[in-house]
Amino acid sequence: MASWWERHGVPRLIKCACSQGQIMKARSKVVPHATGDVLELGCGGGINMEFYVADRVTSFTGLDPSPELLDMSRAAAQAHGIDADIQGGVGEAMPFESGRFDTVVTTFTLCSVAEQRAVLSEIRRVLKPGGIALFLEHGGAPDADVAKWQRRIEPLWKRIGGNCHLTRPISDAYAEAGFVVDRQGAMYMPKTPRPFGWVEYGAAKAG
Repeated sequence: MASWWERHGVPRLIKCACSQGQIMKARSKVVPHATGDVLELGCGGGINMEFYVADRVTSFTGLDPSPELLDMSRAAAQAHGIDADIQGGVGEAMPFESGRFDTVVTTFTLCSVAEQRAVLSEIRRVLKPGGIALFLEHGGAPDADVAKWQRRIEPLWKRIGGNCHLTRPISDAYAEAGFVVDRQGAMYMPKTPRPFGWVEYGAAKAG
């Protein structure tokens, strides 16, 4: 059974932390490229809704395990005039048929899933052949001194941040899952402590 913090504190922490100015700027570089039948995995909070381009999106489906964040996402979809099918569920076992979507969007999502490899396998499954996974994620930094601090901080941070990992690979994880990866950007987020601030974004094409 989820604790009070997991049910109420974590969703508000995610909503606040993931909607800061520099993060929103990064989202604006990724989300508008979504086209066709779109799935946003980890849609809770509805933070990306303002960046979808209406005439590029045929249908929008959202999936998230948090009831509190799902309510926020539904409200955001309504506020932005998006006809959205937003469902509760987890990325390791998506309730969708294979080859359904043209685009899957994940933004600051793969850090907190239970099994990253399983989720990437599911993303590949639900994408149409040649479909695109658009990603903006934070994770393992390339600098040894930063990576050392990430390993030290991560055990406590996972407990506070809803299973958020600091050390997971990003682009490399997509490549290992069989995607052809176009990493379009990688950087430390400005005004963010480096152990929390390494992000990568781009597009990963399903085979």
